[in-house]
Formats: sequence, C-alpha cells, structure tokens
Amino acid sequence: MKRATLTVLLAVLLLGGCADTTSHSTAVYMLLDTSGTYRNELQRAQKIIDFLLATLQPGDSLVVARIDSGSFSEKDIVCKMTFDGRPSVANQQKRQFRETIDEFVISVESSPYTDITGGVIQAVEFLEETGAGKRRILIFSDLKEDLPAGHVRDFPLEMGGCSVIALNVTKLRSDNVDPREYFARVTYWETRVASGGGSWQVVNDLDNLATLAAN
Repeated sequence: MKRATLTVLLAVLLLGGCADTTSHSTAVYMLLDTSGTYRNELQRAQKIIDFLLATLQPGDSLVVARIDSGSFSEKDIVCKMTFDGRPSVANQQKRQFRETIDEFVISVESSPYTDITGGVIQAVEFLEETGAGKRRILIFSDLKEDLPAGHVRDFPLEMGGCSVIALNVTKLRSDNVDPREYFARVTYWETRVASGGGSWQVVNDLDNLATLAAN
C-alpha cells in the first residue's frame, strides 16, 4: 500500500515538473515618431493599430507610446491595455483604445527631438514585466535619432529576446542625395538590436500587415 502511494506521489511530482509554464500571450509595444514632418504619417500608424486591435487575443497586451525628446519615461505612453478574457469586455477595451489613439493623432504636437533609444529601453522594460511569451516592439519612424544636448544613448541595448519591427521607414530628403544614409540608419539599428539579443525586421509595405502577426 505504501509502495502504491509512493508511486502515485512520484508520478504527480514528475507530471508537475514537466508542465508547460511558458506564457502563450503576446505583448506589443508600438513607438510612434512625432518629430517634424513625420507627425503627418500618424494616420498610417492608425491603420497598423487597427490591425493589432483586430488580431490580438484575450490576455494579450498592447501599448502605444510617442517617441519624444526624452522617451525613457512612462509620460510618453499614449495608451496601454491588457485585454480581458471576456470577449464583450475585450471589445469594449479595444474601442476605448482606438478612441484614445484618435484623440492623440488629432491633438499631438511635433516633437523637436527623437529619442528612439530611450523609447526602446522603456519598451523592453515594460514587455519584460508583462511576462508574455511573445514580445514585440514596433518602431514607426524614419529611424533618424535626434537627441537634446546632454542626453547619452550611445551604449549597448539589452533586448531581452524582443522581436523588433521597423515600420514605414521613410526616406529623408538627404537620402535621395546619398542613399547610403538610409541604409546606414537601418543597418545601425539592426546591429544594435541583434547585438542585444533581439531580432530585427523592416516592413515598409503597410498593405501586407500579416507579417506582424507572423512574428
């Protein structure tokens, strides 16, 4: 009898030890460049946010934040939400999220600087706190970083296994004169992300957003 009880106990312990504890939820942190004329691109960003709201599932998280003069701060978060497991509540949350984004796009003023690095660091910290199995950072920007005097951002990034997707990487006027500037910006960020343990992708075809769901 004791041997049978011990066998059952051992089986329970082994099964418990082999349980899949990996989170299958997804957390997305989207950074919006609001500097200069790039602010005029935000209506295209709304299309991406609509896609995310339509595809993210209950338990998933979505954050949208602006890239500002000093983006290593929660003050630049426009809206953040973890969607409820009840479909009716989740749908209501998504409608509220979309309304908040609409109000932001209408009222936002252009930022004089672009602290992309600060935004990425803030994104990584938030995504780690969610405990989500899939962590994605979307950067809606031309990838031209412009920092206020005294801001230090020239250091390695710790990406924590995040998947980074650069969206709508428009070409600057100077890129038309020397296309190497465009490719240099993309390569610079790809190198920083990859060396920090993250993955990198550029998606400029916003008519094919299925790519976002596949990563």
